[in-house]
Amino acid sequence: MAVSRGGFFLTFEGADGSGKSTQAKRLAATLQANGADVVLTREPGGSIGAEEIRRLLVEGDPGRWSAETEILLFTAARRDHLERTILPALKRGAIVISDRFADSTRVYQGAARADLRTTVDTLHTLMISHEPDLTLVIDIDAKTGLQRGLARNSGEDRFEELGANFQQKLRIGYRALLTDFPDRCLGIDGDNSEDTVAAEILDALKGRLP
Repeated sequence: MAVSRGGFFLTFEGADGSGKSTQAKRLAATLQANGADVVLTREPGGSIGAEEIRRLLVEGDPGRWSAETEILLFTAARRDHLERTILPALKRGAIVISDRFADSTRVYQGAARADLRTTVDTLHTLMISHEPDLTLVIDIDAKTGLQRGLARNSGEDRFEELGANFQQKLRIGYRALLTDFPDRCLGIDGDNSEDTVAAEILDALKGRLP
Protein backbone atom coordinates (compact mmCIF):
# COMPACT_ATOMS: atom_id res chain seq x y z
CA MET A 1 0.00 0.00 0.00
CA ALA A 2 1.15 3.59 -0.56
CA VAL A 3 2.15 5.59 2.47
CA SER A 4 1.08 9.08 1.43
CA ARG A 5 -1.79 10.94 3.06
CA GLY A 6 -1.87 14.07 0.95
CA GLY A 7 1.89 14.18 0.47
CA PHE A 8 4.02 12.22 -1.98
CA PHE A 9 6.66 9.62 -1.10
CA LEU A 10 9.43 9.24 -3.70
CA THR A 11 12.44 6.94 -3.27
CA PHE A 12 15.72 6.57 -5.13
CA GLU A 13 17.24 3.10 -5.39
CA GLY A 14 20.35 1.66 -6.97
CA ALA A 15 23.62 -0.07 -6.24
CA ASP A 16 26.58 1.65 -4.60
CA GLY A 17 28.01 4.39 -6.81
CA SER A 18 24.90 4.63 -9.01
CA GLY A 19 24.57 8.36 -8.37
CA LYS A 20 21.20 8.10 -6.62
CA SER A 21 22.27 10.25 -3.66
CA THR A 22 23.43 13.03 -5.97
CA GLN A 23 20.25 12.86 -8.00
CA ALA A 24 18.04 12.85 -4.88
CA LYS A 25 19.75 16.04 -3.70
CA ARG A 26 19.43 17.68 -7.12
CA LEU A 27 15.76 16.86 -7.39
CA ALA A 28 15.03 18.12 -3.88
CA ALA A 29 16.78 21.42 -4.64
CA THR A 30 14.87 21.82 -7.91
CA LEU A 31 11.50 21.19 -6.29
CA GLN A 32 12.28 23.49 -3.36
CA ALA A 33 13.29 26.24 -5.79
CA ASN A 34 9.83 25.91 -7.29
CA GLY A 35 8.17 26.36 -3.91
CA ALA A 36 7.50 22.77 -2.92
CA ASP A 37 7.65 21.57 0.70
CA VAL A 38 10.33 18.87 0.38
CA VAL A 39 11.90 16.60 2.99
CA LEU A 40 15.13 14.98 1.80
CA THR A 41 16.10 11.96 3.87
CA ARG A 42 18.05 8.70 3.62
CA GLU A 43 18.36 5.11 4.73
CA PRO A 44 19.71 3.68 6.82
CA GLY A 45 19.14 6.84 8.84
CA GLY A 46 16.80 9.75 8.51
CA SER A 47 16.00 10.03 12.21
CA ILE A 48 18.15 10.26 15.33
CA GLY A 49 17.75 6.62 16.30
CA ALA A 50 18.12 5.35 12.76
CA GLU A 51 21.33 7.33 12.23
CA GLU A 52 22.84 5.58 15.25
CA ILE A 53 21.97 2.20 13.72
CA ARG A 54 23.41 3.38 10.37
CA ARG A 55 26.91 3.46 11.77
CA LEU A 56 26.61 -0.17 12.78
CA LEU A 57 25.59 -1.17 9.27
CA VAL A 58 27.81 0.81 6.91
CA GLU A 59 31.09 0.92 8.82
CA GLY A 60 33.51 -1.79 9.83
CA ASP A 61 34.43 -5.22 8.53
CA PRO A 62 32.22 -6.58 5.72
CA GLY A 63 31.62 -9.77 7.69
CA ARG A 64 30.72 -8.17 11.01
CA TRP A 65 27.01 -9.06 10.62
CA SER A 66 25.20 -11.96 9.03
CA ALA A 67 22.53 -11.17 6.44
CA GLU A 68 19.88 -12.16 8.97
CA THR A 69 21.20 -9.69 11.56
CA GLU A 70 21.38 -6.96 8.90
CA ILE A 71 17.70 -7.45 8.09
CA LEU A 72 16.77 -6.91 11.74
CA LEU A 73 18.95 -3.80 12.04
CA PHE A 74 17.64 -2.28 8.81
CA THR A 75 14.05 -2.97 9.84
CA ALA A 76 14.57 -1.34 13.24
CA ALA A 77 16.13 1.74 11.62
CA ARG A 78 13.37 1.91 9.01
CA ARG A 79 10.61 1.74 11.60
CA ASP A 80 12.06 4.69 13.51
CA HIS A 81 12.58 6.60 10.25
CA LEU A 82 8.98 5.97 9.23
CA GLU A 83 7.51 7.02 12.56
CA ARG A 84 9.60 10.11 13.20
CA THR A 85 10.34 11.53 9.75
CA ILE A 86 8.36 10.11 6.83
CA LEU A 87 4.81 9.86 8.18
CA PRO A 88 4.78 13.29 9.90
CA ALA A 89 6.04 14.96 6.71
CA LEU A 90 3.48 13.22 4.52
CA LYS A 91 0.71 14.07 6.94
CA ARG A 92 1.37 17.79 6.43
CA GLY A 93 1.41 17.29 2.65
CA ALA A 94 5.15 17.40 1.95
CA ILE A 95 7.04 15.62 -0.80
CA VAL A 96 9.37 13.14 0.89
CA ILE A 97 12.45 12.10 -1.12
CA SER A 98 14.35 9.22 0.42
CA ASP A 99 17.73 7.92 -0.68
CA ARG A 100 16.83 4.21 -0.24
CA PHE A 101 13.92 2.51 1.51
CA ALA A 102 12.63 -1.06 1.78
CA ASP A 103 13.66 -2.04 -1.76
CA SER A 104 17.30 -1.83 -0.72
CA THR A 105 16.76 -4.53 1.88
CA ARG A 106 14.85 -6.63 -0.65
CA VAL A 107 17.88 -6.48 -2.95
CA TYR A 108 20.88 -6.42 -0.59
CA GLN A 109 19.79 -8.95 2.02
CA GLY A 110 16.94 -10.59 0.13
CA ALA A 111 18.90 -11.44 -3.02
CA ALA A 112 22.55 -10.32 -3.17
CA ARG A 113 23.81 -11.17 0.32
CA ALA A 114 21.58 -14.20 0.78
CA ASP A 115 18.37 -15.77 -0.50
CA LEU A 116 16.21 -14.23 2.23
CA ARG A 117 13.52 -12.39 0.27
CA THR A 118 10.70 -14.21 2.10
CA THR A 119 12.14 -13.14 5.46
CA VAL A 120 12.56 -9.57 4.27
CA ASP A 121 8.99 -9.39 2.96
CA THR A 122 7.52 -10.95 6.11
CA LEU A 123 9.26 -8.44 8.39
CA HIS A 124 8.30 -5.60 6.07
CA THR A 125 4.64 -6.58 6.25
CA LEU A 126 4.73 -6.87 10.03
CA MET A 127 6.77 -3.79 10.93
CA ILE A 128 6.68 -1.32 8.01
CA SER A 129 3.69 -2.12 5.79
CA HIS A 130 4.14 0.95 3.58
CA GLU A 131 5.48 1.45 0.08
CA PRO A 132 6.57 4.62 -1.74
CA ASP A 133 4.27 6.25 -4.26
CA LEU A 134 7.09 6.08 -6.81
CA THR A 135 10.57 4.55 -6.90
CA LEU A 136 13.30 5.57 -9.35
CA VAL A 137 15.79 2.75 -9.86
CA ILE A 138 19.09 4.07 -11.22
CA ASP A 139 20.82 1.35 -13.21
CA ILE A 140 24.57 1.48 -13.75
CA ASP A 141 27.36 -0.82 -14.89
CA ALA A 142 28.47 -2.79 -11.82
CA LYS A 143 32.20 -2.18 -12.32
CA THR A 144 31.68 1.55 -12.79
CA GLY A 145 29.49 1.76 -9.70
CA LEU A 146 32.06 -0.06 -7.59
CA GLN A 147 34.86 2.24 -8.74
CA ARG A 148 32.77 5.30 -7.92
CA GLY A 149 31.79 3.94 -4.52
CA LEU A 150 35.34 3.14 -3.44
CA ALA A 151 36.66 6.46 -4.81
CA ARG A 152 34.48 8.38 -2.36
CA ASN A 153 36.61 7.20 0.59
CA SER A 154 33.64 7.98 2.81
CA GLY A 155 34.45 5.44 5.51
CA GLU A 156 31.00 3.97 4.84
CA ASP A 157 32.19 1.40 2.33
CA ARG A 158 31.41 -1.88 4.08
CA PHE A 159 29.20 -3.10 1.25
CA GLU A 160 31.55 -1.88 -1.51
CA GLU A 161 34.26 -4.01 0.05
CA LEU A 162 32.20 -7.12 -0.73
CA GLY A 163 33.54 -6.74 -4.27
CA ALA A 164 32.57 -6.75 -7.94
CA ASN A 165 30.60 -10.00 -7.89
CA PHE A 166 28.38 -8.61 -5.15
CA GLN A 167 27.84 -5.40 -7.12
CA GLN A 168 26.73 -7.42 -10.15
CA LYS A 169 24.24 -9.30 -7.98
CA LEU A 170 22.91 -5.94 -6.79
CA ARG A 171 22.41 -4.79 -10.37
CA ILE A 172 20.46 -7.93 -11.21
CA GLY A 173 18.38 -7.54 -8.05
CA TYR A 174 17.51 -3.92 -8.77
CA ARG A 175 16.52 -4.72 -12.34
CA ALA A 176 14.20 -7.40 -10.98
CA LEU A 177 12.34 -4.73 -9.00
CA LEU A 178 11.14 -3.24 -12.27
CA THR A 179 9.34 -6.53 -12.95
CA ASP A 180 8.21 -7.14 -9.38
CA PHE A 181 6.69 -3.67 -8.96
CA PRO A 182 6.00 -2.33 -12.48
CA ASP A 183 3.39 0.19 -11.32
CA ARG A 184 5.73 1.77 -8.77
CA CYS A 185 9.29 1.38 -10.07
CA LEU A 186 10.79 3.25 -13.01
CA GLY A 187 14.25 2.53 -14.43
CA ILE A 188 16.71 5.37 -15.05
CA ASP A 189 19.95 4.94 -17.05
CA GLY A 190 22.70 5.96 -14.66
CA ASP A 191 25.54 5.45 -17.14
CA ASN A 192 24.82 8.87 -18.69
CA SER A 193 26.20 12.20 -17.45
CA GLU A 194 24.87 13.66 -14.21
CA ASP A 195 22.98 16.39 -16.06
CA THR A 196 21.46 13.93 -18.51
CA VAL A 197 20.29 11.68 -15.69
CA ALA A 198 18.78 14.66 -13.86
CA ALA A 199 16.89 15.66 -16.99
CA GLU A 200 15.61 12.10 -17.47
CA ILE A 201 14.35 12.08 -13.89
CA LEU A 202 12.47 15.37 -14.31
CA ASP A 203 10.92 14.05 -17.51
CA ALA A 204 9.85 10.83 -15.75
CA LEU A 205 8.18 12.83 -12.99
CA LYS A 206 6.01 14.92 -15.29
CA GLY A 207 2.38 14.43 -14.33
CA ARG A 208 3.25 12.26 -11.35
CA LEU A 209 4.02 14.71 -8.58
CA PRO A 210 1.16 16.51 -6.84
